[in-house]
Amino acid sequence: MPQVTVILPCWNRAAWLEKSIDSVLAQTFSDYELIVVDDASTDSTAEILDRYSGKISRIVFAENRGVSAARNAGITKSDCGWVAFLDSDDLWHPQKLQKQIEQTKARSEYPLHFTDEIWIRNGIRVNPKKKHQKKEGWIFQPSLALCLMAPSTVLLRRELLEVHGLFDEQLPVCEDYDLWLRLCAQHPVALLNEKLLTRHGGHADQLSRSEWGIDRYRVQSLQKILKTEKLRPDDRSAAIRMLHKKCEILSQGFRKRGNLKEVEKYENIIAQN
Repeated sequence: MPQVTVILPCWNRAAWLEKSIDSVLAQTFSDYELIVVDDASTDSTAEILDRYSGKISRIVFAENRGVSAARNAGITKSDCGWVAFLDSDDLWHPQKLQKQIEQTKARSEYPLHFTDEIWIRNGIRVNPKKKHQKKEGWIFQPSLALCLMAPSTVLLRRELLEVHGLFDEQLPVCEDYDLWLRLCAQHPVALLNEKLLTRHGGHADQLSRSEWGIDRYRVQSLQKILKTEKLRPDDRSAAIRMLHKKCEILSQGFRKRGNLKEVEKYENIIAQN
């Protein structure tokens, strides 16, 4: 059995897919399996995957189910001790897995690891803002405002998913925010402070651009976590404050759009928490 399962979900990303797969196959660490989950693509994805026969495992959905379902299918199919993710428009640097596996041995007390990354937006390299600064240790509170760990940088022990659950398939976006918060509430995180991923964004088919007001889904996640997770008192207080802040922002946005029903909804959430 390999040490690592790499899960690569894809949906109509033929323009990026080959490079993403090749970035895994070019890893200096070789004790892994690569599972590509085709989420009912209608472009040339199938033809591209045919060329990798014998080098990858393949799951094909008959209908589009979303990135969470795709990742979860890969997780369910695998049984390796470590799980890594790669989005179909991202590229791993050749030593990404090797350096992370070395870190899991050097810092064995951490079940969850991630790295820094290079950001490319619309073909131009951009510098992350201060709010995106990477942190390690108990990062639940710093992660409340926005997702600090890109899925393509994460390497985690499989047992975390068995204990805390998989990606929430009801969330069209912010599914990573939701899972990382659940994990970071109970476990410390180790940062390998090297840029071992090139992350692409800004293109029209990016999921985070397809939904207006994605804080709606962060609110859903925060509500769920407050109801279901055993949080330390200071973490719970911080989560409630962030829930209020995001609800206030959404309420103001819906008020400007004249959607008073949604205004009432978010004001009620504030009142109930």
